[in-house]
Amino acid sequence: MSRRFADIAFTPNVRAQQERHGSRSQYARMQAAGGAPDRLGPDETDFLEHADSFYLATVSETGWPYVQHRGGPKGFVTVLSPERIAFADFRGNLQYVSAGNVVANDRVALIVVDYVHRNRLKLFGHLHFVDADQADAELLQRVSPSDYSAKVERVAIIDVAAFDWNCPQHITQRYSRAQMEVMLDSLRAQVADLEAKLAEARGRNPGAG
Repeated sequence: MSRRFADIAFTPNVRAQQERHGSRSQYARMQAAGGAPDRLGPDETDFLEHADSFYLATVSETGWPYVQHRGGPKGFVTVLSPERIAFADFRGNLQYVSAGNVVANDRVALIVVDYVHRNRLKLFGHLHFVDADQADAELLQRVSPSDYSAKVERVAIIDVAAFDWNCPQHITQRYSRAQMEVMLDSLRAQVADLEAKLAEARGRNPGAG
């Protein structure tokens, strides 16, 4: 965990809870260690650009938090620089809760989970949306998956303030249909090979059971 992430997440009330439950000294040493501002590296870039979904949290002007699932094909999240990411915001149910919330408060939090490998990346950042018809053509093309039929309504751009890799504890391992198909293809090939060998053996020995 970086000092920047801890400085944002560990508010006075959070620190009081850490003190109460005995973890404050550990995190205090971590915060005191300092460090450079958070910049996305190769591991974070690869992780984000292979994600097919994440959870986005915003806060309304009335103080209510709102968590929304964002999804698409792998590659719908793009790392533009070590401090900035973008994703294609596809046309949905037309509620625009997240889009409305960031007008008053652009601070957001993301949780990106890889259920297969039980990895989890958390990010803090500042989000703004650009309508697709007003977005830079190169940026729009960069974030628009070529093999996905959904309409890109907006480009979401997040300036990353901090991030942290979370421990895998309590992440239930899950596989997508596409991932299961890859594994099943291997099993199907093995079954077909065994059936072919069995048919061949029966052809050589018709009387065999």
